[in-house]
Amino acid sequence: MDYFVYILRSLQNGDLYVGSTEDVIKRFFLHNSGKVKSTKAYRSWELLEKRGCSSRSQAVRLERFLKTGQQKELLKKKYGGLAK
Repeated sequence: MDYFVYILRSLQNGDLYVGSTEDVIKRFFLHNSGKVKSTKAYRSWELLEKRGCSSRSQAVRLERFLKTGQQKELLKKKYGGLAK
């Protein structure tokens, strides 16, 4: 798998974050070091899940799908967070 969709949970307030990347470990480090503007205020993060995708376009489609209203609710139920 060349691309990944990942789900993070803020240890500060329980918010969930869904993103996509080629390098989950590097991106996770960037989130926790405050280098990602959208997640900086809610550090620290824990990695809950990563899903492999065969292409960048497939990863972006999955990320967008997981950010839809119904999917956000399912993620909140599964992980007990506040999906963003």
